Amino acid sequence: MNAAPADQIRLLDVQALDMRLQQLAHKRRSLPEHAEIETLTSDLTQLRDLLVAAQTEESDCAREQTKAEQDVDQVRQRASRDQKRLDSGAVSSPKDLENLQHEIVSLAKRQGDLEDVVLEVMERRESAQERVAELTERVSSFQSKIDDATARRDAASESLDSEIGSATKEREVIAGSIPDDLLKLYDKLRAQQGGVGAARLYQRRCEGCRLELNITEVNDVKAAAPDTVLRCENCRRILIRTSESGL
Repeated sequence: MNAAPADQIRLLDVQALDMRLQQLAHKRRSLPEHAEIETLTSDLTQLRDLLVAAQTEESDCAREQTKAEQDVDQVRQRASRDQKRLDSGAVSSPKDLENLQHEIVSLAKRQGDLEDVVLEVMERRESAQERVAELTERVSSFQSKIDDATARRDAASESLDSEIGSATKEREVIAGSIPDDLLKLYDKLRAQQGGVGAARLYQRRCEGCRLELNITEVNDVKAAAPDTVLRCENCRRILIRTSESGL
């Protein structure tokens, strides 16, 4: 393949821009905010699960407290009715009177036991409410941290996208001035050779594979016409001659 020396040298400009674009893309993918957001999101998910569990416990305690208070109220009402019957003198039978008095005593004990249950449930509910408040605050704090990290990531991404856009346009302009067959060969080699399709020959060394040409290879390069598209014998990349090739 033949191409004007100027076109070959322009390949180095395209190569430099491709490397720059590759670096920018890597930098965009590797922004520290990505890992930060991922870690914070994982922690937030766990906190939200804990919050749901605490809210469920508080809700269960609330229902349990309502039921216990209703039980206390029912016992209290029954005891009140029995006491009124006793006070009214309507019960005249000694046996019935004794039974009524015994029931009042039993109801009083039952009421006391139920009131203890209410207090115990209230304590558990209060603890659950405190847990809910604590977790709600922590969830809010983590969400704020995620929002902040997201804003920083988006700002950094926007800046990198701007650089990528500028470099892409510049590449399009330079690549548009290079013969299609040369550019196709370069793109093919770049895909095969880890992103480097053309390398400068500097002081008899290929900057693609970093190996120095042997005397035979140097003589072949010297003998080649200026428009001959050379390939490195070691890495097979396009070898670009410049005034610093050391020939």
